[in-house]
Amino acid sequence: MQEDLLHYVWRTRRFEFQNLITTEGEAVEIIFPGLHNTHAGPDFFDARIRIGDTLWAGNVEMHLVASEWETHRHGEDRAYDNVVLHVVWEEDLPVLRSNGERIPCIELKKRIPVATIKTYRELLHNEHWIPCQHHFHRVPDITRQLWLDRLMVERLETKTAFITEILERNCQHWEETFYQVLARNFGLKVNAEPFEALARSLPLNLLSKHKNNLLQLEALLFGQAGLLESVFEDDYPQRLQKEYAFLQHKYSLQPIAGSTWKFLRMRPANFPSLRIAQFATLIHQSAHLFSKILVAQNVEEIENMFEVRLSNYWQTHYVFGKASAKRAKTLGQTAIHLLVINTIAPFLFVYGKLKAEPALCDRALRLLESVPPESNSIIENWQRLGMEPVSAGQTQALLQLKNEYCDKRQCMRCAVGSEVMR
Repeated sequence: MQEDLLHYVWRTRRFEFQNLITTEGEAVEIIFPGLHNTHAGPDFFDARIRIGDTLWAGNVEMHLVASEWETHRHGEDRAYDNVVLHVVWEEDLPVLRSNGERIPCIELKKRIPVATIKTYRELLHNEHWIPCQHHFHRVPDITRQLWLDRLMVERLETKTAFITEILERNCQHWEETFYQVLARNFGLKVNAEPFEALARSLPLNLLSKHKNNLLQLEALLFGQAGLLESVFEDDYPQRLQKEYAFLQHKYSLQPIAGSTWKFLRMRPANFPSLRIAQFATLIHQSAHLFSKILVAQNVEEIENMFEVRLSNYWQTHYVFGKASAKRAKTLGQTAIHLLVINTIAPFLFVYGKLKAEPALCDRALRLLESVPPESNSIIENWQRLGMEPVSAGQTQALLQLKNEYCDKRQCMRCAVGSEVMR
């Protein structure tokens, strides 16, 4: 048994609330159960509860046993001074306010239907890929679709929280923040951290001074990445080394460790060396990229912005010193779509929220809905359960559902889980 079951039955009123009384025998009427609080503080805000002849307006706190009030030291926290009702599975001791008054308490252990408890325990303790695996297909399509719509927004909000932190670190400099987050996502999951560290070691205004010279851009990026510290036989990396030595001295640069980059078990097209070359070319080809993103109306415009043409050396190499068959090695459509999903849509969303421009938030959602669905092991498992996503918006929602609800057994906070319980 966990406290989330009490939250669920309270907010949905799925318990026997007729003839409800406190543990001291006073009649209780729930006028409004309150607004569920998922942050610090009491569990439900602004409830309206009639106890005896008095109508109370205040907060409701919940615990499995009443003594957890003392365990959690709520009596020392002024945020709990306005608790008007304590809802517990079992009251093992009375709880007092700081002024010595007893807080009214109701017990739910005999008021929750046995079938509800049984279903809850099945969801909580099974070993299926998702807790409701045997019930999922019976949940109405409209319930699932509305919930996925909400989860798509929720996943965007999660990503924008990360962007907001970086924005604050960069003193609200939007172009710099976009550059750093874009770099992070150029590294994909495997090399996200070193790519972000690389971008932070080379401020955008420094790169902008050299944007018209691709050799210097590559020298700065590869040098700062710690990937020019070997002995090379090819002329091109030797030229990069000489250029970087000059620029490193000029700007007093300290490179990151080259050993942080991961190449093992990666497709050559995703090697960090090639991704850095593509990133350098993107900077070389574009100016004020974030400003252009803000006015882009569709995915096709964005794809054109990210159409990079690598220098001759990289058309025949994936790494320094090892020749390969000649290929353009442009950013593929799939790679650009991942940047739309993980960088561009979240940036439009957070910019729209912070600048009070809801049209940008709507455009972020439309971008996700116009990009094809992602393909990965989680989405493949959803497909086995009968889900056939038609856009990246839906796959993002399914990833949010699996990672934040199913894996964490947050069934009582999930619309699908609530439907199964019902």
